[in-house]
Amino acid sequence: MKRKLGNTPVIAPLPVLIVATYDENGVPNAMNAAWGGQCGYHHVALNLSLGHRTTENLKHTKAFTLSIATLDTLVQSDYFGLVSGRKENKIEKSGVHITRSEFVNAPIIDEYPLTLECKVVEMQETLGEMHVIGEVINMQAEESIQDAKGKVDLGKLHPLSYDSSTRSYRILGDIVGKAFCDGEKIK
Repeated sequence: MKRKLGNTPVIAPLPVLIVATYDENGVPNAMNAAWGGQCGYHHVALNLSLGHRTTENLKHTKAFTLSIATLDTLVQSDYFGLVSGRKENKIEKSGVHITRSEFVNAPIIDEYPLTLECKVVEMQETLGEMHVIGEVINMQAEESIQDAKGKVDLGKLHPLSYDSSTRSYRILGDIVGKAFCDGEKIK
């Protein structure tokens, strides 16, 4: 029997995304964002609260990088969501290293094995949030997380997923079926 639990949704998986931007002085910043994901073959969407240093930076530079948090980057990734970029330099304090993207005006955090380099194509403020659509200009992935064909292997990446029900992180990885194939059994 199903119970009524109210209006707070549980949608899974929620990727743990690290949004990195530069401010107007070229100082890098990063934030942890669980409210986002892929919204097309070449686009990503983010829902960010207004008032973050990151939302101000996005308005200024119209560019960002999006790194996928992993088991190996869990501590830094959680830290990027705990502290305000207005109060301290999160990049400096976390000890991560930055490389400037050659495709967009945004920093790449070297410690993350998968990074999407994005330009902002749409920004809209509604209900106290900033909805951002970014076009992926380039994706870079360390060889260690690629399969023999050069595709990203989530089993090697160990991406984190945010569990909004328990406020915890989980890991994705195992393949359990083949998309656009397994459903053929019903036909």
